[in-house]
Amino acid sequence: MRKKKNKSIRIIALGGVGEIGKNMFLCEVDRDIYVMDAGLMFPEDEMLGIDIVIPDISYLLDNKERVKAVFLSHGHEDHIGALSYLLRQVNVPVYGTEFTLALATAKLKEQEFKSNAEFIEITSDSVIDLGSATASFFKTNHSIPGSVGICINTSEGAIVYTGDFKFDQGATELYRPEIGKMAAIGEQGVLCLLSDSTEAEKPGYTVSEAIVAREMCDTFYSAPGRIIAACFASDINRVQHVFDAARETGRKVAVVGKSLERIYHIAVELGYLEIGEDLIVPAGEIGRLPDKEIVVLMTGSQGEPIEGLQKMARKSHRQLNIKEGDTVLIAASTLRGSELFLAKTVDMLLRAGANVVSNRKTIHVSSHGSQEELKFMINLMRPKLFIPVHGEYRMLKAHEKIARDCGLSREQIYIPDNGEVVEIKDEKFVPGGKVPSGNTLIDGIGVGDVGNIVLRDRRLLSQDGTLIVVVTLSRKERKILAGPEIISRGFVYVRESEKLMEESGKLVRDIVEKNISRDFFDWSSLKQDIRDDLNKYLYERTKRRPMILPIIMEA
Repeated sequence: MRKKKNKSIRIIALGGVGEIGKNMFLCEVDRDIYVMDAGLMFPEDEMLGIDIVIPDISYLLDNKERVKAVFLSHGHEDHIGALSYLLRQVNVPVYGTEFTLALATAKLKEQEFKSNAEFIEITSDSVIDLGSATASFFKTNHSIPGSVGICINTSEGAIVYTGDFKFDQGATELYRPEIGKMAAIGEQGVLCLLSDSTEAEKPGYTVSEAIVAREMCDTFYSAPGRIIAACFASDINRVQHVFDAARETGRKVAVVGKSLERIYHIAVELGYLEIGEDLIVPAGEIGRLPDKEIVVLMTGSQGEPIEGLQKMARKSHRQLNIKEGDTVLIAASTLRGSELFLAKTVDMLLRAGANVVSNRKTIHVSSHGSQEELKFMINLMRPKLFIPVHGEYRMLKAHEKIARDCGLSREQIYIPDNGEVVEIKDEKFVPGGKVPSGNTLIDGIGVGDVGNIVLRDRRLLSQDGTLIVVVTLSRKERKILAGPEIISRGFVYVRESEKLMEESGKLVRDIVEKNISRDFFDWSSLKQDIRDDLNKYLYERTKRRPMILPIIMEA
């Protein structure tokens, strides 16, 4: 706790509440703004053509002189994926552990970040003097090394942000949380706790990684042929389990997938993966070894494995295809909204002759704490105030109930919306208005240039297609020189709908002749008449509403 009195403390979520991913939280102490995580979210089904989604950072851009630091809790993309877009416009130091900064550096390079970023490495023992506050850290247990919780220490107590965490009693030294330090932070006084809610609906404890390691070895022993182990590229703990099981069962491992190869090489170079050189075999040499001696560790283009597995099942993967007798081990949780995609993938793998091991809690477990672990964190920290973060609204509400069970009153708990300013005065929550928030959509190199109107147009095109109407006019002679020509894309198959196209052409001709017979007409009115009348006619005939694009040319 700082001796200098802080006059103002505010907390703002720009992403990460009411949703999975896009984590970005601001702690404002007096005039200074400290950013905790800068994550992305993968697009939902209706976001057609969008690559990734990041938080709206316009509030930070409007107050860039007040932004003093960015703190990263760990190296998963939902916590570091938006960093380059922030650093392009705000020059601010970034603090993180060795592995987190290494992954952030690789991500910046992948996203073609051209400037120099100021990265400052910390450990869980670091203390950073920020002027209006100090920052300290504590190790947490997650599926990736270098995960830390963040404490912004103010005169009124600590603002503690847990990042993603669980409490695994069987965790190895690399992943062991600093429970004693957490208890000490609680003793010193926690003003507000921002805690991970991802598994707040799940009773009990999350299954230990030690059980996963044992079950994976059993699966490797019983597999008659090749093993294809699919996991998230950044799930370093699971990657280690695969190599350990391969070593124990006398198999070689081939690593397939650009994201996985990139992260794998960083982890090996920094010593976060224990792998003997004799275990590795290049993907191109898989065919030279007996199937019984092969493990293929794979992931997909964005670090998730399911799309890559589909390519293998369809026999369209550039490096490896599924064959009879393969065992496919899906050691990855399902992304939100992709349950049907996973089920379809399992069907395809089975049709291709593979034995599929999926949806077994002992093969893949969550990297987030269940209800009893969330209670343990609250009891360690003993916060005066509590804000559940990292989760959809039902998860936040479940975490609220957990906090109530731990003795916190309803007044001590606040579930904010993205962009909502939460002030803390006299150890109480005070609503402080709103700041701009929402989704910034990234499509190719475009940042935020695709909005709701473009998405609506893409949705219309995907549903009913488009109809292009081309007419050439002579304004002077007031007559049609060419057309109307009607081009269908995704609406109807022209050769089987000649009568419909012919009648549509007549309708357009009548509309054009009616307009040009007037004393005065303008192009916009003519185009709108074509859209309205043709849309009405086509809906009556087909019950479809294609996007109609009139092109009027003057000769």
